[in-house]
Amino acid sequence: MILAFDTSTAHVIAALLDGASLRAVKAEPMARGQAERLMPLLEEVLTEGGATWQDVTRIGVGIGPGNFTGIRIAVSAARGLALGLGVPAVGVSTFDVIRSAEAGTARYAAIPAPRDMVYVQSQDGEITTMAAADLEDHALPPDPALWAEHIARVAATKPTGTRPAPLYIRPADAAPSKEAPPIILDDA
Repeated sequence: MILAFDTSTAHVIAALLDGASLRAVKAEPMARGQAERLMPLLEEVLTEGGATWQDVTRIGVGIGPGNFTGIRIAVSAARGLALGLGVPAVGVSTFDVIRSAEAGTARYAAIPAPRDMVYVQSQDGEITTMAAADLEDHALPPDPALWAEHIARVAATKPTGTRPAPLYIRPADAAPSKEAPPIILDDA
């Protein structure tokens, strides 16, 4: 039984797959609050699917590309759950999801990026950034509910053995403070 989830974009999604049968899926749009919503949503998916944490045999997690913080939320949750449950966790990129949903028919898998750009992956696996207006013969990510299901289906076929790791295309927008760090006064 595979529990799959993702928080890499403005959503929190999860699916429960039992063999080839989809038992439950939930998708909620949200720009903020994924960290607080993820675990309750996973509990709801398990309950709706008639399962418990002990029934989970593998975890599939969306690794991006996407929102820096969102990716870290899902990947860290997957690693923690895998460790706690004693099951493998498998990372699934959004490019993998697109290829799975489109059955490989498009030349490029494309993910919307800031400033009218897209991240694209060609069929040979090369990842680049290009103007959205210049892209032809491409497939975009599916509806969030289908996205969650495809993470589970791809995770079912991927080998285990490596921990899921975030897929970042560009560095985080956050930067260290330019101000001097605070001075810690000793009370003694």
